[in-house]
Amino acid sequence: MAKPPKTGGRTAPTQAASTTPSLLASFFSCPLPLYLSAAFLRVVFLLYGLWQDANSPVKYTDIDYLVFTDASRFVSRGQSPYERETYRYTPILAWLLLPTAHVTGNPLLDVALFSSGKVLFAAADLLAGWLLERVLAKSMDAAAARKFAAIWLLNPMVATISTRGSSEGLLGVLVMALLSTVVAKRVTLAGVLLGFSVHFKIYPFIYAPAIVWWMDRERMSGPKASTKKPQAATSLVSQALAFVTPTRLQLAITSLATFLSLNLAMFAVYGPPFLHQTYLHHITRIDHRHNFSPYNTQLYLASASASSALPGAATTTDTPSIRIESIAFLPQLLLSCVLIPLAMAKKDLPAAMLAQTFAFVAFNKVCTSQYLLWYMVLLPLYLPRSSFLQNPRLGITALVLWVAAQGLWLQQGYGLEFLGRSVFVPGLWAASLGFFGVNCWILGVIISDVGRRG
Repeated sequence: MAKPPKTGGRTAPTQAASTTPSLLASFFSCPLPLYLSAAFLRVVFLLYGLWQDANSPVKYTDIDYLVFTDASRFVSRGQSPYERETYRYTPILAWLLLPTAHVTGNPLLDVALFSSGKVLFAAADLLAGWLLERVLAKSMDAAAARKFAAIWLLNPMVATISTRGSSEGLLGVLVMALLSTVVAKRVTLAGVLLGFSVHFKIYPFIYAPAIVWWMDRERMSGPKASTKKPQAATSLVSQALAFVTPTRLQLAITSLATFLSLNLAMFAVYGPPFLHQTYLHHITRIDHRHNFSPYNTQLYLASASASSALPGAATTTDTPSIRIESIAFLPQLLLSCVLIPLAMAKKDLPAAMLAQTFAFVAFNKVCTSQYLLWYMVLLPLYLPRSSFLQNPRLGITALVLWVAAQGLWLQQGYGLEFLGRSVFVPGLWAASLGFFGVNCWILGVIISDVGRRG
C-alpha cells in the first residue's frame, strides 16, 4: 500500500518560501499590477482626504493647493494670478488648474472639479514613475526596473503629498523627462525641457552644470571619435575652446531660449509682479513655518524684524546690512552647482543629480516635506549599486535616522504651530540641526559611493 505524501517537516516551509518569491515576481513581471496598485493607492488617499476635509478641524488639503486654486479663480475672471497673496509660481500652474475654478451648482460635481488638480498631480506621480522605470531599464531587466520604480510609485509619502494638493509630482515628470532625454542624447529636447523646468520651478537649474560637464566630446561624439587622442591644451584659452563643444552650445542655446521666451511672454501679460513673485521673492524669502532647515529660528527672528520695520513701527540702527536670508544660498549653490557636478557627473550622472538635489534641499533656507520629493524621484536610480543596499544594516540605520529626525522635528513643530508653545530653543533648533546632520551623513555616503567607482 502506497504511503501518503508527507506534509510535515520541512516540506510546508519550503513550499511557502517558494510561493512568496513567485508572487512577488509575478507582480513585477508586467507593468499593469504595479501601476494599478499605485493608482489605487492614490484614489484611496484622495477619497480619505475628502472625508477628512469634511469631518476634521485639521484639513487634509495642503494650504498650497488653496493658493493654487485661488490663483486659478483670479485667472478665470481675467485677472492676474498674483492678485492672490503668496502665489509665487509661474502662471502656467494656475492655467493648468482652471477646471478647479468652475462652479456648476451640483455639490458632487463641484467637489470633483475642485479636486481635479489633485488628480492631475497624482497622475503626474504615475507618469514620473513610468519615466523612472524607462531610465532604470537601460541598465537592468524590466522586472528589476519596476521593483526600483516601486520605491517611488508605491511610496505612501509621495502619494500623500500629491493628493494633498502639492504640485511636486509635475516637477518629478519634468526632471525624469530631462534625465531620460539627456541619457538618450536628444540634446535639443533636453534643452527645451531644462528651460521649461527652470521656468516652472527655479531649482532644476542646478542640473545644468552636471549635464554640461557630462556631455563631453568623447561621450557625445560616438565610439569612433572617442578613440582619437585629444590634443594637449597649451593654455587656458585652448582649454576653454576645447570645452565648448557643439552639443554643449546646442543645450545652452535651446535651454536659454526656452527659458527667456517663456519669461518674456509671462512678463508681457502680467508685468513686474510675475518677475518679483516667481523669482526675486526667493532671494529674501523668510518663510519659517513648517521649515526643517537649521535657518528656521533665524528666519523667524528676521520675520519679526521685518514686521517691526513697517511704517509707524519703531526702528533701530543696529540692524545688520547683510541679512542671513539673502546670503544663505551661497554654500548651497557652491556644493550643489560646482563641487558635486565636478566630482560626480562624469562618473554617474543620475547619482550626481540625486546628490545635487539632496544637497540643495538639505542646505536650503526653507525645507518642507514637499521638497523631499525633489530627490526621492531620483533615489531609485542610485540605490541598485549603493552601500545602503549592499550593506542592509547601513541602509536600515539611514532610513530609521532619517524618519526619526523628521518625527522629532514634527513633534516640536506641532507644539509650536498647533499648541502655541515656545519651543524654538533648544527643542526646534536642536531638531533642525539633528535632521540637517542626518542629511549631511547620508549625502556623504552617496558621494563616497560614486567616488569609489572612479
